Amino acid sequence: MATSEPKALDELFHDMLKDVYYAEKQILKALPKMAKAARSPELKKAFETHRTETEGHVERLSEVFEAIGKAPRGKTCDAILGILDEGKAVMEDYADSAALDAGLVASAQAVEHYEMTRYGTLKSWAQQLGHKEVVPLLDATLAEETKTDKLLTQLSGPANSAAVAKAA
Repeated sequence: MATSEPKALDELFHDMLKDVYYAEKQILKALPKMAKAARSPELKKAFETHRTETEGHVERLSEVFEAIGKAPRGKTCDAILGILDEGKAVMEDYADSAALDAGLVASAQAVEHYEMTRYGTLKSWAQQLGHKEVVPLLDATLAEETKTDKLLTQLSGPANSAAVAKAA
């Protein structure tokens, strides 16, 4: 049995890049549905704004691929598919409920937290691998994901209050 060389960090970096590229493309498909489902005008607007930002994230990732000499390609990411499926279930199960927006915020934050971990890791690995030119690209996206998470936290207050008021 032949032994293969252990995979290097640059291969792991490339694999995770493909993973997050796929995830961003899936998120682009989900955001319009979430915006349409949202009851609150502020939450609807947040999803629409983040869709535009997500288009920029895909573009930045394409630049990262180019900088490391690879073609922009996605790899199926089961984690994001699971998170997005949970969001779909919330939209279906709570469509007629005052708790819908609270569920949408929770689902969206799960997506943001997943992305924040990925971009933080990719940024760290890029620094370690000497891909200094891609660090600002990854950092810009990480900052936008963090900003969106903070906005969702702000929007969760009114969404949660509305859900509680209707239940009382």
